[in-house]
Amino acid sequence: MQIDGSVAAVFGGASGLGEATARRLAAGGAKVLIADLAGERAAAVAAEIGGAHVACDVADPGSVEDAIGAAAELGPLRIAVDCAGIATPTKLVRKGAATPLEDFAKVIAVNLLGTINVLRCAAAAMVAGEPVPDGDRGVCVLTASIAAFEGQVGQVAYAASKAGVAGLTLPVARELAGEAVRVVAIAPGLFDTPMMAGLPPVARDSLAGTVPYPARLGDPAEYAALVEHIVLNTMINGETIRLDGALRMAPR
Repeated sequence: MQIDGSVAAVFGGASGLGEATARRLAAGGAKVLIADLAGERAAAVAAEIGGAHVACDVADPGSVEDAIGAAAELGPLRIAVDCAGIATPTKLVRKGAATPLEDFAKVIAVNLLGTINVLRCAAAAMVAGEPVPDGDRGVCVLTASIAAFEGQVGQVAYAASKAGVAGLTLPVARELAGEAVRVVAIAPGLFDTPMMAGLPPVARDSLAGTVPYPARLGDPAEYAALVEHIVLNTMINGETIRLDGALRMAPR
């Protein structure tokens, strides 16, 4: 799958990992649609990269359908990247009482059901298209997390949702294999994104020091570089790739 001339939809593309990915794909010659709940920021980034934008809530079926429709106006959809997600802390019990179920439901609705929502719409658009010369019809890149494997205390919903993303990657790749649509997930470690920006410098430095090598926070550009390679390398399919500097998170 070539990037130059392809249409790409990046969900959560207005900041962090998604923004870096949108910029990388656009630099490679893709026509990029940025779909993000932060509509104004999406418009600003799209203007800078010569792309299109829509306000989009990945947890809403109609919103994602409209976003895929907007991408289709640019041409046949070939690349879909889902970076949209939230990391609201959750414990089963808080102050001796059961945590309200809706606290878990919101995280899972965005991170897991939102991923499925993007997948179902993007895959349908790709399956309807003609294959490119190398046989690919399209590639979907999902965002899991190393919390899927070593979730920490306070990450009940987040870890469960990201484990779900990792768990669905292979069965969906198998389902779509006959249609030449690939599905790959990336499981980032600690990255310098807006989720980390609110932490005090001391806390950020402490977290960075837990990464074996390189002992720093990941750069979103490194995530984007892996997305680029996944798109270009047709043999990568059905896998969840850790991108974490060999980090294995402690319980707390």
